[in-house]
Amino acid sequence: MDIHEYQAKELLSKFGVSISQGGLAYSPEQAVYRAKEIGGDKWVVKAQIHSGARGKAGGIKFCTSEEEVLAAATELLGKTLVTHQTGPQGKVIYRLYIEEATDIQRELYVGLVLDRVKQRIAIISSTEGGMEIEEVADKNPDAIMRTEIEPTVGLTDFQAREIAFNLGLEPKMISQAVQTLKGAYRSFRELDATMVEINPLVVTGDGHIRALDAKMAFDTNALFRRPQIAELRDKSQEDPRESAASDYGLSYVGLDGDIGCMINGAGLAMASLDMLKHKGGNPANFLDIGGGASPERVARAFELVLADEGVKAFLVNIFAGINRCDWIAEGVVQAYKQVDVKVPLICRLSGTNEELGQKIIAESGLPIITANTLAEAAEKAVEARNKAVGA
Repeated sequence: MDIHEYQAKELLSKFGVSISQGGLAYSPEQAVYRAKEIGGDKWVVKAQIHSGARGKAGGIKFCTSEEEVLAAATELLGKTLVTHQTGPQGKVIYRLYIEEATDIQRELYVGLVLDRVKQRIAIISSTEGGMEIEEVADKNPDAIMRTEIEPTVGLTDFQAREIAFNLGLEPKMISQAVQTLKGAYRSFRELDATMVEINPLVVTGDGHIRALDAKMAFDTNALFRRPQIAELRDKSQEDPRESAASDYGLSYVGLDGDIGCMINGAGLAMASLDMLKHKGGNPANFLDIGGGASPERVARAFELVLADEGVKAFLVNIFAGINRCDWIAEGVVQAYKQVDVKVPLICRLSGTNEELGQKIIAESGLPIITANTLAEAAEKAVEARNKAVGA
Protein backbone atom coordinates (compact mmCIF):
# COMPACT_ATOMS: atom_id res chain seq x y z
CA MET A 1 0.00 0.00 0.00
CA ASP A 2 1.33 3.43 -1.02
CA ILE A 3 0.67 6.72 0.75
CA HIS A 4 1.02 10.40 -0.17
CA GLU A 5 4.11 12.54 0.32
CA TYR A 6 2.60 14.58 3.15
CA GLN A 7 1.56 11.40 4.98
CA ALA A 8 5.04 9.91 4.65
CA LYS A 9 6.59 13.12 5.96
CA GLU A 10 4.27 13.19 8.97
CA LEU A 11 5.23 9.61 9.81
CA LEU A 12 8.96 10.21 9.35
CA SER A 13 8.88 13.36 11.46
CA LYS A 14 7.61 11.28 14.39
CA PHE A 15 10.83 9.27 14.13
CA GLY A 16 13.08 12.32 14.22
CA VAL A 17 13.42 13.09 10.51
CA SER A 18 13.41 16.84 9.88
CA ILE A 19 10.83 18.13 7.37
CA SER A 20 9.77 21.55 6.09
CA GLN A 21 6.71 23.30 7.48
CA GLY A 22 3.62 22.63 5.39
CA GLY A 23 -0.10 22.03 5.30
CA LEU A 24 -2.77 20.20 3.31
CA ALA A 25 -5.31 21.95 1.07
CA TYR A 26 -8.41 20.70 -0.74
CA SER A 27 -9.37 24.01 -2.35
CA PRO A 28 -7.58 27.09 -3.75
CA GLU A 29 -8.81 29.21 -0.85
CA GLN A 30 -7.52 26.69 1.65
CA ALA A 31 -4.17 26.68 -0.15
CA VAL A 32 -3.84 30.43 0.36
CA TYR A 33 -4.81 30.04 4.02
CA ARG A 34 -2.08 27.40 4.45
CA ALA A 35 0.47 29.74 2.89
CA LYS A 36 -0.53 32.47 5.36
CA GLU A 37 -0.21 30.00 8.23
CA ILE A 38 3.29 29.02 7.12
CA GLY A 39 4.36 32.62 6.68
CA GLY A 40 7.23 33.98 4.61
CA ASP A 41 7.08 35.03 0.97
CA LYS A 42 7.98 31.86 -0.93
CA TRP A 43 6.02 28.59 -1.06
CA VAL A 44 5.82 25.39 -3.07
CA VAL A 45 2.45 23.97 -4.15
CA LYS A 46 2.71 20.19 -4.60
CA ALA A 47 0.18 17.88 -6.22
CA GLN A 48 -0.48 14.86 -4.01
CA ILE A 49 -0.76 11.75 -6.17
CA HIS A 50 0.81 8.31 -5.87
CA SER A 51 3.55 8.91 -8.41
CA GLY A 52 7.06 10.24 -8.76
CA ALA A 53 8.28 12.69 -11.42
CA ARG A 54 5.52 15.14 -10.48
CA GLY A 55 7.79 18.13 -11.06
CA LYS A 56 8.60 17.12 -14.64
CA ALA A 57 4.86 16.74 -15.32
CA GLY A 58 4.01 20.20 -13.95
CA GLY A 59 2.65 19.01 -10.63
CA ILE A 60 4.91 21.18 -8.46
CA LYS A 61 4.68 25.00 -8.58
CA PHE A 62 7.03 27.54 -6.98
CA CYS A 63 5.13 30.63 -5.80
CA THR A 64 6.27 34.03 -4.54
CA SER A 65 2.89 35.57 -3.67
CA GLU A 66 -0.48 34.52 -2.34
CA GLU A 67 -1.98 35.30 -5.76
CA GLU A 68 0.41 32.79 -7.35
CA VAL A 69 -0.53 30.19 -4.73
CA LEU A 70 -4.21 30.73 -5.58
CA ALA A 71 -3.54 30.43 -9.31
CA ALA A 72 -1.37 27.32 -8.91
CA ALA A 73 -3.93 25.59 -6.71
CA THR A 74 -6.75 26.47 -9.11
CA GLU A 75 -4.78 25.02 -12.00
CA LEU A 76 -3.79 21.80 -10.25
CA LEU A 77 -6.90 20.75 -8.33
CA GLY A 78 -9.05 18.42 -10.42
CA LYS A 79 -6.36 18.12 -13.10
CA THR A 80 -5.28 14.71 -14.36
CA LEU A 81 -1.52 14.58 -13.98
CA VAL A 82 0.27 12.23 -16.36
CA THR A 83 3.78 11.03 -15.49
CA HIS A 84 5.83 8.14 -16.81
CA GLN A 85 4.84 6.23 -13.65
CA THR A 86 1.07 6.78 -13.93
CA GLY A 87 0.79 5.67 -17.54
CA PRO A 88 -1.22 7.59 -20.16
CA GLN A 89 -4.38 7.52 -18.03
CA GLY A 90 -2.73 9.67 -15.33
CA LYS A 91 -4.06 10.34 -11.83
CA VAL A 92 -6.50 13.03 -10.72
CA ILE A 93 -5.27 15.60 -8.19
CA TYR A 94 -7.69 15.87 -5.27
CA ARG A 95 -5.39 17.41 -2.67
CA LEU A 96 -2.37 19.69 -2.48
CA TYR A 97 0.49 20.12 -0.04
CA ILE A 98 1.59 23.70 0.55
CA GLU A 99 5.14 23.87 1.84
CA GLU A 100 7.60 26.60 2.73
CA ALA A 101 10.32 27.08 0.12
CA THR A 102 13.72 25.67 1.09
CA ASP A 103 17.15 27.15 0.41
CA ILE A 104 18.81 24.08 -1.13
CA GLN A 105 22.57 23.77 -1.05
CA ARG A 106 22.88 20.05 -1.93
CA GLU A 107 20.53 17.24 -2.92
CA LEU A 108 21.15 13.67 -1.74
CA TYR A 109 19.31 10.37 -2.05
CA VAL A 110 18.47 7.85 0.68
CA GLY A 111 16.24 4.82 0.22
CA LEU A 112 15.48 1.78 2.36
CA VAL A 113 14.28 -1.39 0.69
CA LEU A 114 13.82 -5.02 1.64
CA ASP A 115 16.37 -7.38 0.10
CA ARG A 116 14.25 -10.53 -0.16
CA VAL A 117 17.18 -12.69 -1.25
CA LYS A 118 19.36 -11.85 1.75
CA GLN A 119 16.33 -11.29 4.02
CA ARG A 120 17.46 -7.98 5.42
CA ILE A 121 16.96 -4.25 4.96
CA ALA A 122 19.34 -2.46 2.62
CA ILE A 123 20.02 1.29 2.61
CA ILE A 124 20.69 2.75 -0.83
CA SER A 125 22.35 6.17 -0.79
CA SER A 126 23.73 8.51 -3.41
CA THR A 127 25.22 11.98 -3.74
CA GLU A 128 22.99 12.51 -6.78
CA GLY A 129 19.65 13.32 -5.18
CA GLY A 130 16.69 14.78 -7.00
CA MET A 131 16.99 12.13 -9.72
CA GLU A 132 15.31 8.75 -9.96
CA ILE A 133 17.64 6.10 -8.59
CA GLU A 134 17.16 3.97 -11.73
CA GLU A 135 18.44 6.86 -13.82
CA VAL A 136 21.46 7.31 -11.54
CA ALA A 137 22.18 3.58 -11.70
CA ASP A 138 22.11 3.73 -15.49
CA LYS A 139 24.23 6.87 -15.97
CA ASN A 140 26.56 6.79 -12.96
CA PRO A 141 26.42 3.47 -11.06
CA ASP A 142 29.51 4.39 -9.03
CA ALA A 143 27.47 7.13 -7.34
CA ILE A 144 25.25 4.54 -5.62
CA MET A 145 26.25 3.08 -2.25
CA ARG A 146 24.59 0.09 -0.60
CA THR A 147 24.61 -0.75 3.10
CA GLU A 148 23.08 -3.98 4.42
CA ILE A 149 21.64 -4.02 7.94
CA GLU A 150 22.06 -7.07 10.17
CA PRO A 151 18.50 -7.83 11.43
CA THR A 152 19.54 -8.89 14.92
CA VAL A 153 21.53 -5.69 15.50
CA GLY A 154 19.76 -3.05 13.47
CA LEU A 155 21.29 0.09 12.00
CA THR A 156 24.31 0.96 14.14
CA ASP A 157 25.72 4.43 14.71
CA PHE A 158 28.96 3.58 12.95
CA GLN A 159 27.07 2.42 9.83
CA ALA A 160 24.99 5.61 9.80
CA ARG A 161 28.15 7.72 10.22
CA GLU A 162 29.86 5.81 7.40
CA ILE A 163 26.91 6.53 5.08
CA ALA A 164 26.99 10.21 6.07
CA PHE A 165 30.73 10.52 5.38
CA ASN A 166 30.32 8.72 2.04
CA LEU A 167 27.69 11.30 1.11
CA GLY A 168 30.31 13.99 1.59
CA LEU A 169 28.64 15.71 4.53
CA GLU A 170 30.61 18.07 6.71
CA PRO A 171 31.56 16.82 10.21
CA LYS A 172 29.14 19.24 11.89
CA MET A 173 26.24 17.64 9.97
CA ILE A 174 27.07 14.02 10.80
CA SER A 175 24.92 13.89 13.92
CA GLN A 176 21.90 15.21 11.98
CA ALA A 177 22.49 12.61 9.27
CA VAL A 178 22.72 9.80 11.83
CA GLN A 179 19.44 10.92 13.39
CA THR A 180 17.78 11.03 9.96
CA LEU A 181 19.05 7.62 8.88
CA LYS A 182 18.19 5.89 12.14
CA GLY A 183 14.76 7.52 12.16
CA ALA A 184 14.05 6.30 8.63
CA TYR A 185 15.24 2.81 9.61
CA ARG A 186 13.06 2.71 12.73
CA SER A 187 10.02 3.80 10.73
CA PHE A 188 10.69 0.99 8.25
CA ARG A 189 10.94 -1.63 10.98
CA GLU A 190 8.21 -0.45 13.31
CA LEU A 191 5.55 0.30 10.66
CA ASP A 192 6.02 -2.82 8.49
CA ALA A 193 7.15 -0.78 5.51
CA THR A 194 8.46 -2.30 2.30
CA MET A 195 10.07 0.92 1.07
CA VAL A 196 11.12 4.27 2.51
CA GLU A 197 12.57 6.78 0.06
CA ILE A 198 13.78 10.31 0.80
CA ASN A 199 14.56 12.00 -2.49
CA PRO A 200 15.87 14.55 -2.25
CA LEU A 201 17.37 14.64 1.20
CA VAL A 202 18.70 18.19 1.14
CA VAL A 203 21.36 20.19 2.89
CA THR A 204 19.94 23.68 3.42
CA GLY A 205 21.81 26.96 3.18
CA ASP A 206 21.87 27.27 6.97
CA GLY A 207 23.42 23.81 7.42
CA HIS A 208 20.39 21.65 8.22
CA ILE A 209 19.48 18.26 6.77
CA ARG A 210 15.86 17.96 5.70
CA ALA A 211 13.60 15.48 3.88
CA LEU A 212 12.25 17.55 1.00
CA ASP A 213 10.26 14.70 -0.54
CA ALA A 214 9.38 11.25 0.81
CA LYS A 215 7.67 8.06 -0.27
CA MET A 216 6.61 5.08 1.81
CA ALA A 217 5.02 1.77 0.89
CA PHE A 218 3.71 -0.84 3.33
CA ASP A 219 3.15 -4.58 3.50
CA THR A 220 -0.56 -5.05 2.87
CA ASN A 221 -0.51 -8.33 4.78
CA ALA A 222 0.56 -6.47 7.94
CA LEU A 223 -2.11 -3.75 7.87
CA PHE A 224 -4.30 -5.68 10.31
CA ARG A 225 -1.84 -4.76 13.06
CA ARG A 226 -1.18 -1.22 11.78
CA PRO A 227 -4.59 0.50 11.82
CA GLN A 228 -2.91 3.91 11.87
CA ILE A 229 -1.34 3.05 8.53
CA ALA A 230 -4.41 1.36 7.02
CA GLU A 231 -6.45 4.53 7.51
CA LEU A 232 -4.01 6.45 5.28
CA ARG A 233 -5.13 4.48 2.22
CA ASP A 234 -6.42 6.66 -0.64
CA LYS A 235 -8.59 4.58 -2.97
CA SER A 236 -8.85 7.44 -5.46
CA GLN A 237 -5.20 6.78 -6.35
CA GLU A 238 -5.65 3.06 -6.91
CA ASP A 239 -6.80 1.08 -9.93
CA PRO A 240 -10.55 0.75 -9.19
CA ARG A 241 -10.40 -2.92 -10.18
CA GLU A 242 -7.57 -3.62 -7.75
CA SER A 243 -9.32 -1.62 -5.03
CA ALA A 244 -12.56 -3.60 -5.45
CA ALA A 245 -10.63 -6.88 -5.48
CA SER A 246 -8.88 -5.92 -2.25
CA ASP A 247 -12.25 -5.30 -0.61
CA TYR A 248 -13.31 -8.82 -1.62
CA GLY A 249 -10.04 -10.36 -0.42
CA LEU A 250 -8.96 -11.27 -3.95
CA SER A 251 -5.45 -10.86 -5.38
CA TYR A 252 -5.87 -8.81 -8.55
CA VAL A 253 -3.41 -6.86 -10.70
CA GLY A 254 -4.66 -5.00 -13.77
CA LEU A 255 -2.66 -5.48 -16.99
CA ASP A 256 -2.96 -3.98 -20.46
CA GLY A 257 -4.17 -6.99 -22.47
CA ASP A 258 -7.66 -8.13 -23.49
CA ILE A 259 -7.96 -11.73 -22.23
CA GLY A 260 -9.44 -11.77 -18.74
CA CYS A 261 -8.19 -14.42 -16.33
CA MET A 262 -9.53 -16.12 -13.19
CA ILE A 263 -7.07 -18.67 -11.78
CA ASN A 264 -6.34 -20.24 -8.41
CA GLY A 265 -2.81 -20.11 -7.07
CA ALA A 266 -0.14 -17.53 -7.85
CA GLY A 267 2.15 -20.05 -9.52
CA LEU A 268 -0.56 -21.39 -11.82
CA ALA A 269 -1.66 -17.82 -12.56
CA MET A 270 1.85 -16.84 -13.65
CA ALA A 271 2.14 -20.00 -15.77
CA SER A 272 -1.24 -19.27 -17.36
CA LEU A 273 -0.22 -15.70 -18.23
CA ASP A 274 3.01 -17.00 -19.74
CA MET A 275 1.11 -19.59 -21.77
CA LEU A 276 -1.29 -16.95 -23.08
CA LYS A 277 1.68 -14.87 -24.25
CA HIS A 278 3.27 -17.98 -25.76
CA LYS A 279 0.09 -18.63 -27.76
CA GLY A 280 -0.02 -15.04 -29.02
CA GLY A 281 -2.44 -13.56 -26.51
CA ASN A 282 -2.17 -10.72 -24.02
CA PRO A 283 -3.67 -11.09 -20.50
CA ALA A 284 -5.87 -8.30 -19.15
CA ASN A 285 -5.24 -9.11 -15.51
CA PHE A 286 -3.69 -11.33 -12.87
CA LEU A 287 -6.43 -12.73 -10.62
CA ASP A 288 -5.72 -15.40 -8.01
CA ILE A 289 -9.04 -16.50 -6.56
CA GLY A 290 -7.27 -18.44 -3.80
CA GLY A 291 -8.28 -21.60 -1.99
CA GLY A 292 -11.73 -22.53 -0.73
CA ALA A 293 -13.50 -20.43 -3.37
CA SER A 294 -17.27 -20.47 -2.92
CA PRO A 295 -19.74 -19.87 -5.79
CA GLU A 296 -20.31 -16.37 -4.37
CA ARG A 297 -16.57 -15.65 -4.47
CA VAL A 298 -16.40 -16.87 -8.07
CA ALA A 299 -19.30 -14.58 -9.01
CA ARG A 300 -17.47 -11.59 -7.50
CA ALA A 301 -14.35 -12.50 -9.45
CA PHE A 302 -16.42 -12.62 -12.65
CA GLU A 303 -17.77 -9.15 -11.97
CA LEU A 304 -14.25 -7.80 -11.42
CA VAL A 305 -12.83 -9.26 -14.61
CA LEU A 306 -15.78 -8.31 -16.80
CA ALA A 307 -15.89 -4.78 -15.40
CA ASP A 308 -12.89 -4.17 -17.68
CA GLU A 309 -14.51 -3.14 -20.97
CA GLY A 310 -11.34 -4.06 -22.83
CA VAL A 311 -11.75 -7.79 -22.11
CA LYS A 312 -12.54 -9.73 -25.32
CA ALA A 313 -12.31 -13.28 -23.93
CA PHE A 314 -12.33 -14.81 -20.45
CA LEU A 315 -10.15 -17.70 -19.30
CA VAL A 316 -10.98 -19.69 -16.14
CA ASN A 317 -8.17 -22.07 -15.21
CA ILE A 318 -8.56 -24.04 -11.97
CA PHE A 319 -6.39 -26.81 -10.56
CA ALA A 320 -8.37 -27.94 -7.52
CA GLY A 321 -6.57 -29.05 -4.39
CA ILE A 322 -8.05 -27.12 -1.49
CA ASN A 323 -10.68 -25.96 -3.98
CA ARG A 324 -13.16 -28.39 -5.52
CA CYS A 325 -13.99 -28.40 -9.21
CA ASP A 326 -17.72 -28.79 -8.50
CA TRP A 327 -17.67 -25.62 -6.35
CA ILE A 328 -15.91 -23.71 -9.09
CA ALA A 329 -18.25 -25.09 -11.76
CA GLU A 330 -21.32 -24.10 -9.72
CA GLY A 331 -19.80 -20.65 -9.28
CA VAL A 332 -19.05 -20.31 -12.99
CA VAL A 333 -22.62 -21.33 -13.96
CA GLN A 334 -24.13 -19.06 -11.29
CA ALA A 335 -21.93 -16.13 -12.29
CA TYR A 336 -22.63 -16.62 -15.99
CA LYS A 337 -26.37 -16.34 -15.30
CA GLN A 338 -26.02 -13.38 -12.91
CA VAL A 339 -23.43 -11.36 -14.79
CA ASP A 340 -24.01 -10.18 -18.32
CA VAL A 341 -21.26 -12.23 -20.00
CA LYS A 342 -20.83 -10.88 -23.53
CA VAL A 343 -17.43 -12.42 -24.28
CA PRO A 344 -16.37 -16.03 -24.98
CA LEU A 345 -15.72 -18.00 -21.77
CA ILE A 346 -13.06 -20.72 -21.74
CA CYS A 347 -13.04 -23.02 -18.70
CA ARG A 348 -10.44 -25.60 -17.72
CA LEU A 349 -11.03 -27.59 -14.53
CA SER A 350 -8.61 -30.16 -13.12
CA GLY A 351 -8.08 -31.84 -9.76
CA THR A 352 -10.49 -32.60 -6.91
CA ASN A 353 -13.99 -33.56 -8.17
CA GLU A 354 -12.84 -32.82 -11.73
CA GLU A 355 -15.40 -35.08 -13.44
CA LEU A 356 -18.29 -33.67 -11.38
CA GLY A 357 -17.23 -30.13 -12.21
CA GLN A 358 -17.01 -30.87 -15.92
CA LYS A 359 -20.45 -32.51 -15.77
CA ILE A 360 -21.98 -29.40 -14.18
CA ILE A 361 -20.51 -27.24 -16.96
CA ALA A 362 -21.65 -29.63 -19.70
CA GLU A 363 -25.21 -29.91 -18.37
CA SER A 364 -25.62 -26.17 -17.81
CA GLY A 365 -26.53 -25.56 -21.46
CA LEU A 366 -24.34 -22.44 -21.48
CA PRO A 367 -21.96 -21.66 -24.37
CA ILE A 368 -18.86 -22.33 -22.26
CA ILE A 369 -15.77 -23.55 -24.13
CA THR A 370 -14.00 -26.32 -22.21
CA ALA A 371 -10.37 -27.50 -22.30
CA ASN A 372 -8.40 -30.31 -20.68
CA THR A 373 -4.90 -28.79 -20.49
CA LEU A 374 -3.41 -25.39 -19.85
CA ALA A 375 -1.95 -25.19 -23.35
CA GLU A 376 -5.31 -26.12 -24.91
CA ALA A 377 -7.14 -23.58 -22.74
CA ALA A 378 -4.73 -20.79 -23.65
CA GLU A 379 -4.92 -21.65 -27.33
CA LYS A 380 -8.73 -21.64 -27.29
CA ALA A 381 -8.77 -18.35 -25.38
CA VAL A 382 -6.54 -16.69 -27.98
CA GLU A 383 -8.66 -18.12 -30.83
CA ALA A 384 -11.86 -16.87 -29.19
CA ARG A 385 -10.30 -13.47 -28.61
CA ASN A 386 -9.19 -13.21 -32.26
CA LYS A 387 -12.67 -14.14 -33.50
CA ALA A 388 -14.28 -11.58 -31.19
CA VAL A 389 -11.93 -8.82 -32.33
CA GLY A 390 -12.41 -9.79 -35.99
CA ALA A 391 -16.18 -9.72 -35.60
